[in-house]
Amino acid sequence: MSKLLTPISIHFSCMLLALACARVASAENWPSWRGPTGNGISTETDLPIEWSRQNNVRWRAELPEPGNSTPIVWGDRVFITQQMDGGKRRTVLCLDRVTGQQLWQSGVDAVEMEPTYETNPYCAPSPVTDGERVIAWFGSSGLVAFDMDGKELWRLPLGRVDHVYGHGSSPVVYGDLCFLNFGPGSREFAVAVNKTTGDIVWRYNARLPLKKASENIRGIQWDIFGTWSTPILVDEQVIFCFRDQVTAFEPTSGKQIWTCKGLGPQMKPSPVVGEGVLVALGGIASSTLAVRLGGKGDVSQSHRAWIRSGDPDWLGTGVIHRGHLFVTKTNGIVKCIELESGKIVWQNRLSGSSGRPDTWSSLFLADGKIYVLNQSADVFVIEASPQYQLIATNSLGEHTNSTVVGSQGNLFIRTHEALWCIGE
Repeated sequence: MSKLLTPISIHFSCMLLALACARVASAENWPSWRGPTGNGISTETDLPIEWSRQNNVRWRAELPEPGNSTPIVWGDRVFITQQMDGGKRRTVLCLDRVTGQQLWQSGVDAVEMEPTYETNPYCAPSPVTDGERVIAWFGSSGLVAFDMDGKELWRLPLGRVDHVYGHGSSPVVYGDLCFLNFGPGSREFAVAVNKTTGDIVWRYNARLPLKKASENIRGIQWDIFGTWSTPILVDEQVIFCFRDQVTAFEPTSGKQIWTCKGLGPQMKPSPVVGEGVLVALGGIASSTLAVRLGGKGDVSQSHRAWIRSGDPDWLGTGVIHRGHLFVTKTNGIVKCIELESGKIVWQNRLSGSSGRPDTWSSLFLADGKIYVLNQSADVFVIEASPQYQLIATNSLGEHTNSTVVGSQGNLFIRTHEALWCIGE
């Protein structure tokens, strides 16, 4: 016999339904490495703040081999790139977001075992999805698209990546196009591809300096410079960081809109945009460069907000919030920098449970809180504020070079051993 609803129970049920609808409305997908805006910022407000290996863990899915890529989320599916057999096979792994169960794994056999560094396993770039297809860059094995059930749609060979540190730039999607920053190495270029067919729409070859034949690794002459950064889309522009310059293009035509010089020969982080300013964080022998958006042509003098040389070897990408840039050094020091002037407001070293503060990870921002992940899978939650405040420290005790992401009320953390889903 069905149970009759009283006015009070009806009211209570309506409240629960409204709450559920509100949570669904506030939830969002995380379709690419830096999220829906490309800036590492989520609009969600109910993400976990405290957890451990035993508490607030929805599931933990074992991974077959180490990897540095960050997961992406669409609906009830989580996707990560995953090397197999030491990189002889390059794959995309799809898991159920609710249970962590593997749904499929699809990929390609490696065309060759191009060089990479021991701390940067193959399949480091994250995939990207638009809800109809998943696109992944497998280095020398090409750019590959799959449907949402793992069936290969197209494959585009782009040639060899020949840098001793390997590659790491992730593809991004805008409209009908997929963009990739190919490199680093002796061939570095921006490319726009039709996401449905895999056909090249336009390509821009970056200017490379003359190579110095000072090293010879596996028959390849190389240097330590180049760019590993992922392009960003803002204001109908797709912006790439190349050696010594930041360049914005019209997405559909590839026509250059503006260029700002002075970055330097190396860039590992991706550019970050906020409040009308783009910040590019250079690597070794490079500068930190801030550019005001809205210019045309060479804006190196007219729109450069500030430039600072002699900065540390930045690796993780930062976030911008309320007039401040937040970023981490590889030694675990978090910095708060005034966006308008480049002045350091505060800096603080984060030390986790293992005592090893080193981090390769980028920052994730949600609801005014920044999530900082170190190599021991300690996640520090701090206020995105000009006054330093640590909210929580959470440890998973596994090695990682990935980045925390959030979607639909959960956090996802990829370590060398497993993919974790954090949630109450």
